[in-house]
Amino acid sequence: MQNSPTRLFPPPLPPQSGDEESLDVWGFRDTKFEILNNGSVRLSGSRYSLCGQELPSLLPWVSEVMKVSVRADDQNPPAYPTAIPEPVSHPNFMAEVVKILQADQISQDPKLRLRHGHGHTQEEMFAIKYGKMARIPDLVVYPSEEEQVSSLVEAAIRHDVCLIPFGGGTSVTEALRCPENEGRFIVSVDMRRMNRILWIDPVNRMACIQAGAVGRHIFEQLKQYGFTLGHEPDSVEFSTLGGWIATNASGMKKNRYGNIEDIVLDMNVVTAAGKLERSSVAPRESAGSDPRLWLFGSEGNLGIITSAIVKLFPLPEVQRYGSVIFPTFKDGVAFLYDLTQNGAVPASIRLVDNLQFQFGLALKSKSTGLKALKSKIEKFFVINLKGFDPQKMVACTIVFEGSRAEVATQEKAVYGLAKKHKGMKAGAENGIRGYQLTFGIAYIRDFVMKHYFLAESFETSVPWSQAESLCENVKARLAAEYEKRGLPGKPFLTCRVTQVYETGVCVYFYFGYYYKGVEHPSELYAELEVIAREEILRNGGSLSHHHGIGKLRQRFLPEIKSPAMLEWIGQAKRALDPSNTFGSGNQSIAETSKTIKAVGGEK
Repeated sequence: MQNSPTRLFPPPLPPQSGDEESLDVWGFRDTKFEILNNGSVRLSGSRYSLCGQELPSLLPWVSEVMKVSVRADDQNPPAYPTAIPEPVSHPNFMAEVVKILQADQISQDPKLRLRHGHGHTQEEMFAIKYGKMARIPDLVVYPSEEEQVSSLVEAAIRHDVCLIPFGGGTSVTEALRCPENEGRFIVSVDMRRMNRILWIDPVNRMACIQAGAVGRHIFEQLKQYGFTLGHEPDSVEFSTLGGWIATNASGMKKNRYGNIEDIVLDMNVVTAAGKLERSSVAPRESAGSDPRLWLFGSEGNLGIITSAIVKLFPLPEVQRYGSVIFPTFKDGVAFLYDLTQNGAVPASIRLVDNLQFQFGLALKSKSTGLKALKSKIEKFFVINLKGFDPQKMVACTIVFEGSRAEVATQEKAVYGLAKKHKGMKAGAENGIRGYQLTFGIAYIRDFVMKHYFLAESFETSVPWSQAESLCENVKARLAAEYEKRGLPGKPFLTCRVTQVYETGVCVYFYFGYYYKGVEHPSELYAELEVIAREEILRNGGSLSHHHGIGKLRQRFLPEIKSPAMLEWIGQAKRALDPSNTFGSGNQSIAETSKTIKAVGGEK
């Protein structure tokens, strides 16, 4: 693309000290939940508002809800790292790699190889602590420029090597897990050194950003120039632009800024057939079939995304948080439906069910003095005077962004409509806490694993007319399957509506259980998750809203796509990557066929 006189060229980001990420659990190394001697729970570090606060109610609440006893000294100590497979040898390919990359861009460190062989499903996190990964990358490389990526792909084709792109490592679909039967040399291509904003065009509101740039860094640097990208998935602190494209991601503020496919204008991709790039970007065009569209949701199957041109948005003049409580989940869903038809939808609005509402309360620190008195008065007013049932009430958390006039209009519409649906304003503080909790859930998941709890999230999108029944039926099905197996205590079953559309909603489920004394607990969890997905599809839900397919959900592809659609996808893969150089095995038609035969045999 030709240079434009309106472009700015930001300097590279300086090294980020203190931002080291954990290899064995989610998040930053300096941040983790821990049980104190007095039985309270505390989040270490200082990154989040929750950090440093003692949470006395969390463990008693979990014990009560799940009907099990949680003690600090009752642990299943992790054995991380468990046995790490030795790397396959490939001297000829390695001889080419050292000519393409510098020494510090090449690693066969066992722990780094292990980390690049998994994402963040509970099965993968359980395996690296209590089991083992059957196959992991033999080599990790860190290209810093597009030419290096092209050279690596060319070398991989010559030497029949398997390449798997790696962004932030936050996948929850087993997309990064190496196929167990892959006998070739596997290379994880870690893109995070390709992390620059190459240029910003403030007049045309566009930027070219390398695919390995992490969300938090993108936002930090764009803010210096008065812009935002607006795309904020829950994993925004660690996930990358390339990963968002490859999974066809969605963010919490999509109401204002759009999903990733609405934000990306163009991209550069290195494929087995060469580089996909264009000479210019227009606001819109009609120029025949667009190969770029195949890259949204491609999950590393067709090439390596190296950069993208994205839309920019001015930083909002105003950002305000809010919250509303409703007597029941049904009331909350009805409110959201009317709000979307009204057209004044805020940047983000989320509805949590009663159990998740209670979970949020259990994560509050102990109040004292005037704060405790205020809390008691508020509780008395809501329950005794307004008549809300603590076992049924739910909450919406809201983010308003835009001009003062836009935000004022949205606030009036939201709170006015909420009142018609028996809703009650619950303040900005609760809204802020609700969104802060988003960043803490994954830390909690890994914290409780060593205390005999397995938990995971899974999502779907569903039309409005089936949203409420889907939530009820999935919970009921899992509860029944849990009881049928005679598992300990009660399962943790909760959901929230995270995104709204004119035609429906995205629903996030959280499912957890206590696994002490249970044989093969991780495999059992996976079995129950499959049952939950079957129920989701039976009730009109989608296979995924924004997590993607990976290997975790590929068995369901024949249920949602016709044989002709699957054949088109398979033929495209074979034509564009005949040597299967990009051999992640995600959405694998071959694996799907095996599943069909296996299921057919069982029936």
